[in-house]
Amino acid sequence: MPDHPQGELAREQAYLAHARRELARMREHTLGMPASGGDRVSAEFLAATLHRRAAQLVDDPTTALFFGRLDLEHPEHHVGGAGPPDVTRSAEPTGRWYVGRRHVNDERGDPVVIDWRADLSGAFYRASPANPMGVRLRRRFGLDRGWLTAYEDEHLSAPEPTDLPPGGRSRILADEIERPRVGPMRDIVATIQPEQDEIVRADAATTVCVQGAPGTGKTAVGLHRAAWLLYAFRDRLARSGVLVVGPNRAFLDHIGAVLPALGEVEVRHTTAEELVAGGVAVRALDPTPVAVLKGDIRLAEVLRRAVWSQVRSAPEALVVPRGAYKWRVPAYDVDEVLAELRARTIRYEAARQVLPQRLAHHVLLAMERSGDSPDDRVQDTVARSTAVRAYSATVWPKLDPRQVLYRLFSSSEELAASADGLLSPEEQRILLWEKPARGKGSARWSVADAVLLDELADLLDRTPSLGHVVLDEAQDLSPMQLRAVGRRCSTGSATVLGDIAQGTTPWATDSWATSLGHLGKPDGHIEVLDRGFRVPASVIDYAAQLLPAMAPGLGAPVSVRDNPGRLDLVRVAPDDVVARVAQVVAELATEAGSVGVIAPAALVPRIDSARRGSATACSAPTTVTSTIRSISCRRPWPRASSLTGWSWWSRPPSPRPSPTSAPACAGSTSSSPGRSPP
Repeated sequence: MPDHPQGELAREQAYLAHARRELARMREHTLGMPASGGDRVSAEFLAATLHRRAAQLVDDPTTALFFGRLDLEHPEHHVGGAGPPDVTRSAEPTGRWYVGRRHVNDERGDPVVIDWRADLSGAFYRASPANPMGVRLRRRFGLDRGWLTAYEDEHLSAPEPTDLPPGGRSRILADEIERPRVGPMRDIVATIQPEQDEIVRADAATTVCVQGAPGTGKTAVGLHRAAWLLYAFRDRLARSGVLVVGPNRAFLDHIGAVLPALGEVEVRHTTAEELVAGGVAVRALDPTPVAVLKGDIRLAEVLRRAVWSQVRSAPEALVVPRGAYKWRVPAYDVDEVLAELRARTIRYEAARQVLPQRLAHHVLLAMERSGDSPDDRVQDTVARSTAVRAYSATVWPKLDPRQVLYRLFSSSEELAASADGLLSPEEQRILLWEKPARGKGSARWSVADAVLLDELADLLDRTPSLGHVVLDEAQDLSPMQLRAVGRRCSTGSATVLGDIAQGTTPWATDSWATSLGHLGKPDGHIEVLDRGFRVPASVIDYAAQLLPAMAPGLGAPVSVRDNPGRLDLVRVAPDDVVARVAQVVAELATEAGSVGVIAPAALVPRIDSARRGSATACSAPTTVTSTIRSISCRRPWPRASSLTGWSWWSRPPSPRPSPTSAPACAGSTSSSPGRSPP
């Protein structure tokens, strides 16, 4: 990093203070606007809009409003690219732009800071000496707790001796990668890499699947893509909505602060299990073979048959009394109506609602043949008549998802009829309940059953689609779970994140193309991130030995950390494992950062107790901050046969700031410097 005069840094700090004052002014202006509309509903809507706007303008004093600066070759120059043309003029005659987490303007409306998602900001991430994109100088700031601590310049159009050498790494970026962290994930807007930015700014109509090894920033990229889409296509996505789907609540808690920090406070977060809960209480746990089969894609066709098999052929002619006459629709005419409705691409319930009108139309035709001249009001009256409604319910009954699944798993005859040619007799046998409940209300549903009930609900009534869905850890979802997620973005797009080599479920995918097909997005683009920002090289190299067996054909990631880290393989006697782990945790807890312990679930309480007993080795007490979840591995691991649980302990971070620290880097999470977790 080149030396820089303190006066220049002070001037930049003064500009940061100016930006904070302007942001405060913007918020005060928003709070002071009257929420007066033409009527009560309009006023309430305007008040809610102003409230959301004020929430987006809250300043966080622990982060800087900008992290970079662009000086353009020509003041009038505008860098082209995707996104809204909201910033197409120079902020000042020199063509200088400050890039930050949100847009800030002065009283005249001139930009003080431009949003990192703006069209022009793309040059901050992608410009290079080979393709300067009209940028003369790019400045990166080192930050600590909302203060500017350093800066680093790159002259792109006319490089200077003090610039980074070609292919050289930013010191600010390097320090940020190596810095230990504690707490939830933060945004990476200051350190987005060019290959990540390409994914973030992909068009709203494009579904992107990101294959990324641990620490490559795939989760952060997905969240920043959601933020960029909400900025670039706000009108569309504000109406249709954006959803983030994660593997569990602990994970969502970890990432939950990223989007609000970027000014997006209305994106909903949920887990794959909560997505399909739908008021169904999960009270049962399926054996693994049963859960695997219930997640099989063949179950989609089994359920479709189970639903549409409820439509029956006309048992007799429809007779509709009206006044002194009785009008008759032959059974073969009714069957033609049923066949026509079944052939249409509409849901079961929509067709059921249409049926009375179609039958009433045939009654009107009979009236016209007799010389009458009925109009549409007569058809509506006939469609609502008791005779037509009762007859419609006989041939096209109203269905409930729980009732359909209850009958399917309780009756070998019904299951055999729906699964014929799809499931073997043995597969049908393991799906049947040994002791069926008395009814759907008392049935003990499992997590896999909830997914099937969601599928049935969609067969009856179309699931509303959102504008965009971000799906993380997608490799662990079953085909039926992927279909459930896909229904939530059937008319929108998705960002799919995962790593085939990290599959932890028996049904984990081995092909992203297959998963995209189950998701309903077969044309999705598959992108690969293989630069690891979080995991030291020693750990990556050790773990990569498993790739040929776990994910043949998948390339090994490359760590970009200067510190290769340290991986110790310690052989201990079985009876000494707990004490040895506690000892290592106590040693590591004296260092900055946090310590993760992966262990069989049965050992976690013993390790925790032993660790507390050895806590005197720490200068500050360690505390158990969360027990994440129990998990199991479907593939063999070196020197172990299973991975069944993990706990997380943290130590308060050191109060001493790094002089060149910057906002969180791509894929960054907590770790101890130079050491791997035990």
